[in-house]
Amino acid sequence: MVELQRAADLVNLLVPGEPSPAEVADVLRAHGEPEPIELTEADVRELREAAFVLREIFAAEDVDQAAARLNAALARHARPPRLTTHGGTSGWHLHVDSSDDAPWGEWLLTSSCLALAVALAQRQAPPGGVCAAAGCGRSFVDSGRGGPRRYCSARCATRERVAAHRVRSSGRPAT
Repeated sequence: MVELQRAADLVNLLVPGEPSPAEVADVLRAHGEPEPIELTEADVRELREAAFVLREIFAAEDVDQAAARLNAALARHARPPRLTTHGGTSGWHLHVDSSDDAPWGEWLLTSSCLALAVALAQRQAPPGGVCAAAGCGRSFVDSGRGGPRRYCSARCATRERVAAHRVRSSGRPAT
């Protein structure tokens, strides 16, 4: 689902720093958000607040905790579901924000929570996670192939495996 990866990418951009409106717009464009994308500094602050809520959902330790965090976010921020075509500019799809011109932060939080909730319900597992590699902490989407993921990428998994091997080979205790 595009919405899941968009959520993870925006969390990874917005949580660790304070990106410019142009940087956020680039991520939105990369995920198919239609032009014009006009963001202000205030919009980016709202998106960043939403990203912190989403990060907590990605960081859930198990399916029950993820569901509880999603339910809390939906109860606090979502409106009754509605179908929209954005005035005929797209196909019919579901929204749980207040309107087609909802503030950016509300839109990100509600659309992402809806997508994460659907993924959780379909897989009966957390829809994502936070990378377990030392010094990484990036959010990622777990597509459900194989066991639960612990790392955001093969690169982080390999780096951790090599580090653990070096510790075992050196005879030093793991830290």
